[in-house]
Formats: sequence, C-alpha cells, structure tokens
Amino acid sequence: MKCIGKSVLIFLCIFSLFSLTIYSPSTAMAAKAIPGSMAEKVPKVNAAFDVNKMGNMSDFDPSNPIIPTGDTIKIAVVWPFSGPGALNGEIAWIGFAWVAHDINKRGGIWVDGKKKLIEMIKADSMSKPDQAKKICERMVLQEKVNILVGTSGSNIQKIINETGATHKVLTVNIGSLADELNDATNFSRYNFMSSDSTEQIGRAMAYFYGQIRKKEKKFYILCQDYSFGHGLAEGFKTGLKEYYPEAQIVGEDYHKLFLTDFAPYLTKIKASGAEVIYTGDWTPDAGNLLKQSRQTGIMTPFANIFMDEPIMLHEVGVEGTKGLMHIDHYNMPNMFKNPGYVKYYSIWHKLWETKWKTAPFNSTLFAHGTGTIGSWTQQIYWMLSVVERAKSTDPEKVIKVWEGDTYKFVNGRIIKMRACDHKAIQDFEIAEYVTPEQQKVYFSIPPYHWFTGASGPGPAWLVPAAKALPWIDQKLERCADKNGWGE
Repeated sequence: MKCIGKSVLIFLCIFSLFSLTIYSPSTAMAAKAIPGSMAEKVPKVNAAFDVNKMGNMSDFDPSNPIIPTGDTIKIAVVWPFSGPGALNGEIAWIGFAWVAHDINKRGGIWVDGKKKLIEMIKADSMSKPDQAKKICERMVLQEKVNILVGTSGSNIQKIINETGATHKVLTVNIGSLADELNDATNFSRYNFMSSDSTEQIGRAMAYFYGQIRKKEKKFYILCQDYSFGHGLAEGFKTGLKEYYPEAQIVGEDYHKLFLTDFAPYLTKIKASGAEVIYTGDWTPDAGNLLKQSRQTGIMTPFANIFMDEPIMLHEVGVEGTKGLMHIDHYNMPNMFKNPGYVKYYSIWHKLWETKWKTAPFNSTLFAHGTGTIGSWTQQIYWMLSVVERAKSTDPEKVIKVWEGDTYKFVNGRIIKMRACDHKAIQDFEIAEYVTPEQQKVYFSIPPYHWFTGASGPGPAWLVPAAKALPWIDQKLERCADKNGWGE
C-alpha cells in the first residue's frame, strides 16, 4: 500500500506540473490571439521578414550608399529632399538605402529571367505639386523606373498615383494616410497603399480612449489644413461616436502647413478646458506645436501619430514629453521580447553607434530605427517581397500577387493588402510616454530605456485591426457589398 501510495503521489505531482505547464495563465495568454487582431485573423502569412537571411550590413552608410547601375530594378524615392519638409526625405531615404543594401548584398532579386540588384533614385518633390509632377514624369519617361514610391503629403502622393496610372507604372504609398487617395474617384489598379490611413488612426485612438483608457473626456482637435489633417480628424470623430459617445469635442481647428507661430491656437486650447489635444501634425509642425505649447505653460497631453521625433523630444525634455499618447504604425507591445527583432534592432543600433558619423544620420532621430522609420522600412521590404514572389517587374504580375497578400514585419506585426481597394489592414499600438526609469516595461533589453533626456514609450496597448479597419468606399465597384476586411 505504501508503495502504491507513493507511486500515485509521484504520478499526481508529475501530472500537476504538466497541467500547469500547459494551462498556466501566462502560457494560455501567450498562445491565444486577441479577438479581432491580425494574429487571430491571419494565423499563417504568405511571407515574412527573416532576419537570418539578411545580407552583410557592416559597411552600410546611409550618407554614402552603394548604388548599382545598369540592368537594375529601378525605384524612384519621391520625397522632399529640400525645402521645409526635407527631414522627411532623409527619414525615407535611410529606409530605402537600408533595404537596397541588404537585398543587394544577398545578390538581388530574381525577376524577368535574371537576378537584378535594386537601384534607388532620389526624386526631390520639394513638397511642391508642380515640382512633384515634373520629377515623376522624368522618373518614368527618362529614368524608366519600375516603381514610384512616396511620400510625405497626400497632395503629392496623389500626383505620384496619377502619373503611375497614366503611364501604367506601379506606385506605392508608404507615407501618406489620406483615405481619399484610394476612394472611388482616385483609385488605380497600379497604386498600392501599404501605409495606414486616417480612418484607421482616428478610430483606433478613439477606441483606446473610450474602451481601454476610459479617463479623459474633453478633446481638442488641431490638425494641418489639407486632406490628411481633415481626414484624421473625421476618423477620430467617427470613432468617438462609435466607441466613446460620452466624450466631448471642445474645439476644432486646422492650420496651414509649416506654421511657425501656434500662439492663436494655443490660446483657444487653454481656454477650452481640453484634457487631451488630438493632432496628426508631422515634422516640423509637430515639433513646433509641442515646444510652443510647453513654453506657454500648456502641459495638456497630445494624442498623436508623428510627435515622436527624438531630437525635438530632447529639446522639450523629460517633463514636457511625459504623458504623450502615441499611436504607432510600426512598434508592437513586447517586441523587445522577440529574439528575431532584437537581433535586427541590434544590427541597426550598433551601426548607428559606430558607423554613421554624418548628419543627420548620426543624430538621435536615427538611433533606434523604430516608429515611422521602422514602418517605412518594413513596407519597402514587403513591396520587394511581392516583386520577388511575382518573379517579375511587370505591373500586372505584381498586382496579382499583392492583392490579398499577407506579410509579417520583423517585429511580428502582420499586415494585409485588401484586394478591392489596395489598402493595408493592421493592428495598432498605443503607448504612453513615461520617464526613462519607467521605460523598462517596454524597452526590456539593456539599457532598459530609449533615451535619458526625454520621455518615451512605456505602458503599451494593442488595438486590434477589427476595431480600426480602413474606410472602404462602396462607390468603388470593386468594393461594392464588401465588408471592412474586403470579404
């Protein structure tokens, strides 16, 4: 009896340990996807970035890239490289140069019966519509590029798309968020919007405040006065009606691009009693707005998408950047616990520390390669993955592969191209900016903080794609009677 009892006891202990291993809350939660998330909707992707297949990046220098010529895959990088928006061009360029260097070190991509290297060509839009039209025509007719990619400024992206549609050249939008770019009026089979969109951003932020945070109720909207700014505001207002009907919009204003004096708007914000300022401003407007608000004593937190530029954050300091609520189109909660991502991040960060000595790439802006830089870079990888799988630069063959395609970024983010209108579906992260000593909850590898001179992402939440699907225009015949997933 004693022997039997002992055997039973041993068996029960082993069984209990086995049960805990399988059914422990942490294991179960790790295995179960959030309802409505991309992990639930797309359990198996068509392609994924594999850090172990990267080329040798040790000699990569964004200020002096190795650009091949001859029989190459030619890609026009249509961005402002001069004028007030020039920094956006540099942010884009490092991503394009990085991807090209990586793929060329691997030997290129097999297309049209041969392996070809990637040639990136700067096409300076100067943030001016007339210049954008001129440079896009030159890229297509003289440089014979295979793909036009853009850009900061939906007004400029529209010109890029129109050029591609006219000449039947692929155009890829990785940097403009206006939903109207792919509506019934402006849609073209040759354009793919791999970026997120204004409806998604606005509704995701509203979902966060109404269904997750459940705290602030008074919001002031301040955005740039063009299609992107208005679209972002409309998305947020739509989301509030849907997810947070008790919230109040206590003010709404729009300002011209590249504004230098925000005082009139800040005076109105201060008098409004707003608990949160919602803005889509991008560089340099985002920095000027934040700095001037803090200089005038307004410490109201900003709900934002582009107010994450590190140089500007350091100019404002730890206290002035604390409490910012940032929605991100690249970062993912717990991404620093992903070994593949940590390896990729380490390659980037080490090069920034040791190799990149020329401005602006030696600045803190480029230290981590996350946020907008990460998003644009991974979208370029996705684009070239599609070309590689199409085995051709023929637009018709690329279109066939990209419509409905799914891809996983290096940090685990899953993205899908909705087939009917060529808009990307994805989850979103929203993170609260906290002081450096509080950032370990996010930045879970040494040194356990982003920077010491500014607040940065700390607690983070995932908004599942189902709660922030891109707007679908039912007037577009291809999308008639389809839901937000395009089904």
